[in-house]
Amino acid sequence: MHDVLRAGVARGLIELRHSLPLVFNYVFFPSIAVAVMFAVRGVELGSGGASVALYAVPGVLAMNVVFTGLMGLATTLMTEREDGTLLRARSIPHGIHGYLIGKVVSQTLLVALTMAVVLGEALLLFDGFTLDVPGDLVTLAWLVPLGMLATLPLGAVAGSVIPHPRHLSLLSLGLMALVAVSGVFYPLVDQAGWMQGLGQLSPLYWMGVGLRSSLLPDTYAGLEIGGEWRLVEVAAVLGIWAVAGLAAAKAQTA
Repeated sequence: MHDVLRAGVARGLIELRHSLPLVFNYVFFPSIAVAVMFAVRGVELGSGGASVALYAVPGVLAMNVVFTGLMGLATTLMTEREDGTLLRARSIPHGIHGYLIGKVVSQTLLVALTMAVVLGEALLLFDGFTLDVPGDLVTLAWLVPLGMLATLPLGAVAGSVIPHPRHLSLLSLGLMALVAVSGVFYPLVDQAGWMQGLGQLSPLYWMGVGLRSSLLPDTYAGLEIGGEWRLVEVAAVLGIWAVAGLAAAKAQTA
């Protein structure tokens, strides 16, 4: 198993080098969203003085993590299934496991690099962002990899079971519905109880909470369910999604 892990990590680092030209594609749409938020930075949430833009930008970053994990890996798997890459991986002992580990490593590092760029843009544009060192950086250091582990295995499962790339549109619609109930652009606490419960089942909601805790002033915690950041729950729920996803991916590739 140690050799499989080492080979997978090495493969992931090689794929990262080959994927660096794609950083622009990963950065483009989140950067557009940040620019839109900057344009509406004066709009407030209710009467408390909280900015819609400041609240939403961490949600944009959370969407980048979750969408890359699901759509990005699913699309890659479908493409490499068609060109024979997956078949070649299956032809060697533990090859498919090394392949999947490599994808997790490369996608996680690529998302981290993309997030660093977009986060730099947001810190330059918005006065209200805070990034305390080392506390907030420590939170980001475990939050982003855990968020990727919570979503990448699901992307692997989707890429394995969806028969054709044209069916990815259904996955896209599902992700849009996930955005609608996950409080990415508005406080979930203001919604009906059933929507709060549904939203808290998704990894996207908890990624948003974790990122807001790292980037926003503590006064924004009052906009969260329970009036606090709940980082223990963030780690627990994302960890459950990671374990469940890894189990499903392992069963799919067995």
